[in-house]
Amino acid sequence: MNPIYILWATPRSTSTAFEWMMRMRGDMACFHEPFGEAWYQGDDARAPRLTAASPRKSGLNFDTVLQKLQAAALKQPVFSKDMPQFTDHLWSDDFLSQFEHSFLIRDPARVLTSLHRSWVRSGNNDGFTRNEIGCDEQRRLFDLLSTRFGKIPVVIDSDDLLENPAAMVEKYCNAIGIPFIAEALSWEPGSRSEVLWYDGDDSIWHETLKNSDGLRAQPRKTIEIDELPGKLQALYQEFLSHYRHLHSHRLLP
Repeated sequence: MNPIYILWATPRSTSTAFEWMMRMRGDMACFHEPFGEAWYQGDDARAPRLTAASPRKSGLNFDTVLQKLQAAALKQPVFSKDMPQFTDHLWSDDFLSQFEHSFLIRDPARVLTSLHRSWVRSGNNDGFTRNEIGCDEQRRLFDLLSTRFGKIPVVIDSDDLLENPAAMVEKYCNAIGIPFIAEALSWEPGSRSEVLWYDGDDSIWHETLKNSDGLRAQPRKTIEIDELPGKLQALYQEFLSHYRHLHSHRLLP
């Protein structure tokens, strides 16, 4: 079986753009948050905001997702981007040993600010719950993998990636043992149907990717965390230690 490379990210961490770059390589079967799809819409969905009206996909569950990844790996290497909170109930040695793990982290101030902005734009007054963010689970999974398998997983930081995309992608490729393909960092703007299972063509979550033409260096914007609602400021203080822990192990620019 070929390797299944899995990138564990948080929301709003440049992860879908990174995934799109991996798709542009052309040498892997790529998946967009397949465990997340089961977590939100599967027969055994576990998402915290589920209602009777929430969309469900019959026949989709965590077992079928793993089977799909394994079947794809019989033919070629696989890359999947997902979030750790979608799978924390599955973290047995057998499950975790299926994958080559890496992590994409981002300053929680930027994650929370972007999430809050998107929720406001969507008109959703309920907002998101703590375990839809995944900073806690990202830290727990990183520590679990380090302890169980005796190896520090590869970590890349979104700020480093956006400051120098080509250099950081090359470092990432070298670290996980795949060729660096510079051409994969560029693409044509357009529809991104492959990443739209959550809310379809009207998604506000992937507008930037839809209009982009590649991974490009971007200036860092100042984040005023004290302008966020109080509960998000509190989450920032809690998440910061988790971020700093993984940040200390990141690939250096």
